Amino acid sequence: MVDGIVGDASWNALLASKISSSCSAEKKHIVHNGKRFPIGWDKVVLWDDPGGLAIKPGKYYDNSGKEERIPAMFVNHWDVCLSSKYCTNVLNNRGVSVHFCIDNDGTIYQVLDTQHGAWHCSRSTGNKKSIGVEISNAYYLKYQDTYVRNGFGRRPIQTEGRVHGRTLDPFLWFYPIQIDALKALWLATSNIHGIPLEYPKNSDGTPCTSTHKECIDGTFKGFCNHYNFTDKKIDCAGLNLPDIIEEVKVFIGNDD
Repeated sequence: MVDGIVGDASWNALLASKISSSCSAEKKHIVHNGKRFPIGWDKVVLWDDPGGLAIKPGKYYDNSGKEERIPAMFVNHWDVCLSSKYCTNVLNNRGVSVHFCIDNDGTIYQVLDTQHGAWHCSRSTGNKKSIGVEISNAYYLKYQDTYVRNGFGRRPIQTEGRVHGRTLDPFLWFYPIQIDALKALWLATSNIHGIPLEYPKNSDGTPCTSTHKECIDGTFKGFCNHYNFTDKKIDCAGLNLPDIIEEVKVFIGNDD
C-alpha cells in the first residue's frame, strides 16, 4: 500500500492500477449511512442516480438516525432473474431486500444504503449483521439463447457446483465481468466496514459448502454464500470463495 492504510493515497493507487481491465481511474462511490465511500469500479449506479434501482421503503430494517450499523458479513446470492432491474422488481414485490445487485454487464447497482438491514439471508441473525448482493444469473440452461439474443453473449456453464453434499446438474454461470465486479465490491466493503477477508470453513479447514453454524447464529465474520444459512438454498454453489479472497488480498497487499 502507499500509505500503510487504505486511505486516499492508497485508493488512488488502487484505482490507477485497476482491479481488472474493466476498472478505470474515475472514482465511483457506494453509500453507508448517507456517506460516500470510494470503490474501484467504473460502473456503479446508486439508487438516486439516473437509471438507478431502489428497494422500496418498508422492505428492510430502517436504521435511519440510529446507531451506526457495522456489518460483519457479506452474503452472495444469484437472483435467478434475467437482469438486475427484474430482480429488484421481484424483491420489492416479495417484500424482501438486498443492498447491491450486479447486472449482466458488470454494473453494480446499490439499491439500499448499507446502514439499513436487508431481508435476504433467511436468518434474522444474519440479516442484521450483513450486506447482501444479488448477482444476475437466470441459472437454468434454457435461458442461454435469451442472453445471446439480448446481446450479452453465451454464459459460461458451471459443472462443479457442489452444495449440501451433492453436485448440481450443470447450470448457467456468471460472466467474468460479474466476478470482477464482485471482487471490487468485496474490496470496498472490506475496507469500509472492516469485514475480514475470511470464508466459512469446516473443522478441518476446508471451505464449507453447506450450512455453517457461525453463519446461522450470526457470529461469523467474513464473506459467505446464501447456502451457508439454510439447506433450502443453493446459491452461490460453485463460487470459489478462497480463490477470490486470495486475489483480493494480493491486490490490496494483504496476502499474508
